[in-house]
Amino acid sequence: MNKPVWRAVTAVLVGLTLSGCATVRTLDAAKPGAPVVYAGTRLDWYALQGGCCATDRFGAEAPAYPAVDLPASALLDTLLLPLSLAAAMGFTLGVSGGF
Repeated sequence: MNKPVWRAVTAVLVGLTLSGCATVRTLDAAKPGAPVVYAGTRLDWYALQGGCCATDRFGAEAPAYPAVDLPASALLDTLLLPLSLAAAMGFTLGVSGGF
């Protein structure tokens, strides 16, 4: 396969993976009182431990396969850590809305 086809396949796979990612789901939840820092990783861990009420606690459903999603969520949560810390401290950064 040539490079443009590989890039398109990679983009589709990344899009499909992120659509089920716990981090993306919790960023879009906007539930008052829900955890913000490492929320996707915490949601995956909660689901792995048999948590019953992810929607009530995190404002988002846990992914179908949290063990598979955990490494990607941990990486994305780490990359977004400065923004989540700012949100946890109450800084708005002029950002509103969701995905």
